[in-house]
Amino acid sequence: MTVSQLSPELLKQRPELYPDLDKLLALPEKIIQFGTGVLLRGLPDYFVNKANQQNIFNGRIVVVKSTSQGSADAFEIQKNIFSHGIRGIQNGEHIDETVINTAISRTLSASNHWAEILECAHNPEMKIVISNTTEVGIQFVEDNLQASPPKSFPGKLTAFLYERFKAFEGSAESGMVIVPTELIVGNGTKLHEIVLKQANEHDLGKDFINWLEQNNQFCNSLVDRIVPGKPDAETVAELSEKSGYKDDLLIVSEVYSLWAIEGDEHVKSVLSFAQADKGVVIEPNIDLFRELKLRLLNGTHTLASGLCFLYGLNTVRESMENPETSEFIADVMLKELAPAIPYEVDPARAQEFGNQVLDRFRNPFIRHQLIDITVQYTAKMKMRNIPTLLNHYKISNEVPVLFAKGFAAFLLFMKPVQLLEGIYSGERNSESYPIRCDSAAYFAEKWEGAKTLSELVQKVLSDDSLWGANLTSLPGFSNAVNENLELLSKKETIIN
Repeated sequence: MTVSQLSPELLKQRPELYPDLDKLLALPEKIIQFGTGVLLRGLPDYFVNKANQQNIFNGRIVVVKSTSQGSADAFEIQKNIFSHGIRGIQNGEHIDETVINTAISRTLSASNHWAEILECAHNPEMKIVISNTTEVGIQFVEDNLQASPPKSFPGKLTAFLYERFKAFEGSAESGMVIVPTELIVGNGTKLHEIVLKQANEHDLGKDFINWLEQNNQFCNSLVDRIVPGKPDAETVAELSEKSGYKDDLLIVSEVYSLWAIEGDEHVKSVLSFAQADKGVVIEPNIDLFRELKLRLLNGTHTLASGLCFLYGLNTVRESMENPETSEFIADVMLKELAPAIPYEVDPARAQEFGNQVLDRFRNPFIRHQLIDITVQYTAKMKMRNIPTLLNHYKISNEVPVLFAKGFAAFLLFMKPVQLLEGIYSGERNSESYPIRCDSAAYFAEKWEGAKTLSELVQKVLSDDSLWGANLTSLPGFSNAVNENLELLSKKETIIN
């Protein structure tokens, strides 16, 4: 039997799937979003779609595909409509539902449609910018704002905002609310600083800089929802059979969702879609939300992913089903990371959040690939875990033995055995795996140049340009990392 592709035409043929389709597809564009990734589609875009269905926000999203990798063909074929499977356990109840999302109006390639993207800056109703360009996306680089497009995300954003400033002659009403979702501390503050620096570097004028500072709000934010990468073939086939259509943009997420945004009443009024779901929290300070999620959920993911992968496992769920790796994950989170969060947190609140995270890791419906968690492994380790490690040593001089084991596994994972077409790969059980990290070449050099594992550990841990601190100064830590790396390299032990 031929299965039809999800599209507006299919939905019109099957109105029971999506009532009021024409009305929702006709809504004006109000958001420009930099990034096509599953996290954005599974969280911000989910909230916008839900609000539209409740007649609250009534606006759609222009998505900018800002990298040169991948293809937007599926978005073109399906006219940006995609389905979202929400699966898990909430309050003891099994949830398994599928939502069809029509919030995206267009998907534009920054490389091919830059003029159209700049034209969006002329839209008076477009007052929101959302982004997720990974942890390495919010960085200052020398850029050309006249290029089509500028190469960095902050460069693209600066050019877009300057176009808007000129289009509306710097009116206060034309200011935007910018909400980056990249998982770095103070993402909005840092993005604001870089945009201002780009504006100054390119002499865009005091009037523009004043408009940036006075009429635009860069909001720190935190996203928290497990949305794995492309679902596996089994899940795709299962949901396709259940829905009766084929969807090449299908995403699957857990039930839990949180988007915490730092903002005032003006931000609340612009981000009116927040009214549709209690998962959107807009408050003057979101530090507690950020620290709990960043240090416990993401920090544990980062410390455990390489270890569990080298153990021979492929998903978080498999890691939670294995007694040894499950124990490691729970203990490193609750016994080492939770007590050392670099923020004042009620210990009981940290333990409660940690136990919730463990339940989410056990979600039987989510197949979160460990190899996907290792993307930009080094940046994630630095952002998510090193502050916790340093704070641990402020509290205690005892070696965090599980942290050291996870860090040693990270070093071993980053050992390349092959370089092919610019991509480094490691080896697990005689099979290669990609090392998708901007620091891959750095580790290739360190592994090749070190005569012993001890020398490698000393060189990497002492590199304060890499970690922001000399980690060999932490009592006993480098010895513990070295001992674990010796054992892992000999495959004598992974967990015990």
